[in-house]
Amino acid sequence: MNEQTSLTRREFLGTSGKAAATFAAAAAFGPAILKAKPAGETIGVGCIGMGTRGGDVLNTILNCEGVQVNAMCDVYGPHRKKGVERCKNPAVKTYVDYRELLADKNVDAVVICAPDHWHCQMVLDAVKAGKDIYCEKGFSRTLDEAKQMRAALKQSNVVFQLGHQARQSACALQAKELIATGALGPITLVRTGRMGNTDPAHPIWRWYGYYNQLDRPDPAQVVKDVDWNLWLGQSPKIPFNERHFWHWRCYWRYGTGQAGDLLSHEMDFVQYVLGHGIPDTCACLGLNALLHDDREVPDTWSTTYQFLKLGRTVTFTGTMNTSIGQPVEICGKQASLRFDDIAHNVTKFNIMNEGFNTAVLPKGYLSGKTPKQPSHMQDFINCVRSRGTPKCSVDEAFIETATYLMSIEAYQQQRTVRWDPIKEVITT
Repeated sequence: MNEQTSLTRREFLGTSGKAAATFAAAAAFGPAILKAKPAGETIGVGCIGMGTRGGDVLNTILNCEGVQVNAMCDVYGPHRKKGVERCKNPAVKTYVDYRELLADKNVDAVVICAPDHWHCQMVLDAVKAGKDIYCEKGFSRTLDEAKQMRAALKQSNVVFQLGHQARQSACALQAKELIATGALGPITLVRTGRMGNTDPAHPIWRWYGYYNQLDRPDPAQVVKDVDWNLWLGQSPKIPFNERHFWHWRCYWRYGTGQAGDLLSHEMDFVQYVLGHGIPDTCACLGLNALLHDDREVPDTWSTTYQFLKLGRTVTFTGTMNTSIGQPVEICGKQASLRFDDIAHNVTKFNIMNEGFNTAVLPKGYLSGKTPKQPSHMQDFINCVRSRGTPKCSVDEAFIETATYLMSIEAYQQQRTVRWDPIKEVITT
């Protein structure tokens, strides 16, 4: 199986002939003619991908004002059924092929929760169809894909939001505003991390359709219920592989491991608060410490970024073998700010003065001072209605992608890599 599934670094980060052809098609897209919707008009949403994350995102859509889920798409029958049961619209239409959903005139905006290897093509096709787009992270698997998507989106009038929900936090906004005053002094170190642990019988990322579903479905029935060739898309054609289908995050050809799934959340949060852009350098080490199954991606991920002109270092430590967490910490010369949790769970922060700093600073997050923010999905819906720019726009998505792909390149090359801001490439 390893011979079948392993990809070289060049294959992983490079551009195929098909991708180049897709870029040419994307560049030819005319600007989407989309207008603001009146406040009383319902926005029709189409959901693409109803697996693990798709089900949760559907719940956030249903909590938004002025929306209705009019269409549902998934290549796997039970996932479509789950979406229909939850969407609160008896007239919802279901599709196996997402391109048919994009042709549905009752769909104004699409929410993409398909595996990462489908993000680029789905976004390009949604732009061409003139649909506004909410896409789950990570944005893309390669830098070339990210450039294709950015070009297509910028040439259109499509509203785009990347799914980094930590940007909805009121305390994050207050921290952002506080730091902008210079209260912490020069920020030299930021610490982030993602920790997780499960019992040895059920390794992380080996679930079946949801995080707590650990009983293996009958493979013979799954084969009947899934359109496997459509699920693979432009990935290498192989016979049905249930581990790839259920556990795709474990394999480079479908995802980006901890980098795109976990590091991206933390680094996007830091970018939201500090706004420092793409790092100058990155060093990364990865290791499969305990999860010695057929997964290709490491269970331990340690990354160090540097912003040379700022004199700033940002670290990420990820492990799937311990649950002791690492809250987001922003350390300045005069004071430090410590959040209470990982990025998308933050609810408050504390300020810790350095002993020599006699300035009067707030003790921490002042509840009520910063108004409650709309949910990340509601922010998207608001912008669909107003034609505004969501909090995690395509420009922010590109920063996110370049940042986490730098860690993959550094890990695979086993050396420090650099970002060339002129050529927009990762180099050594």
